[in-house]
Amino acid sequence: MQCAWQTLDTFCHNDRQLQGSAGAVAVLHTHSRRLDYHPHVHLAMPAGALDADKRLWRTKRSQTQGTHYLFNHTALAKVFRAKLLQAITDAGLVLPCDVPQKWVVDCKHVGTGEKALVYLGRYLYRGVIQEKDIVRCDNGEVSFRYRDAKTGQNAVRTVSGATFLWLLMQHVLPKGFRRSRNFGFLHPNSKCLIALLQVVLMKIVPAAITAWVKPRAALRCPCCGEPMRIVRTRFEPPSPGRWRSEAELARVSMQ
Repeated sequence: MQCAWQTLDTFCHNDRQLQGSAGAVAVLHTHSRRLDYHPHVHLAMPAGALDADKRLWRTKRSQTQGTHYLFNHTALAKVFRAKLLQAITDAGLVLPCDVPQKWVVDCKHVGTGEKALVYLGRYLYRGVIQEKDIVRCDNGEVSFRYRDAKTGQNAVRTVSGATFLWLLMQHVLPKGFRRSRNFGFLHPNSKCLIALLQVVLMKIVPAAITAWVKPRAALRCPCCGEPMRIVRTRFEPPSPGRWRSEAELARVSMQ
């Protein structure tokens, strides 16, 4: 993920139209739709860069009618391959003898990015496979449904129980690894850059950007229908010899 970000940040600084620092949201995927081991990184990033020194926001404009890509995918693939192989070597690891000469980098224009973020977010809050996609589990074999990427049709794969468990376990990240990371001016530690970007783009106080958010609906009393407000929240200590659940401990006084 770090090599992927370094590649994009380098291209942003070297691009004639951008010439600044980029920002990206990266999500790690480790499996294909067949649950095979297939590590790859998705990055959603704006088509623009921030020049903090000159306090400028520069955007990328398409030079050819009908083309909407940030950088050339072939050039990205070459630089990313070189950076990742060098990082593996610097870590003292031995490269396999069958490293492909050509790697794949896919660039797509996703408009505002809302749908792309929703698509990436699904992989952060669910497991490798949904329970509804497990079709059968009998005679020591497990059959699960997946969507074939080439045909677009649903297909069923049947493997032994041990193989199915291995397919799941190989996608469990080691301790300390994170599936999602933010880079550049989208990093949580870049609050100053985010504030500068909000001022440059909106020309207003950053805190006023959230003024359009609708307030949460008030809780109303079931008896009189008037709005209620939280007076205090109190957690009672557990009685001797008995542990209470969270639902029993939490009591909210409202009026």
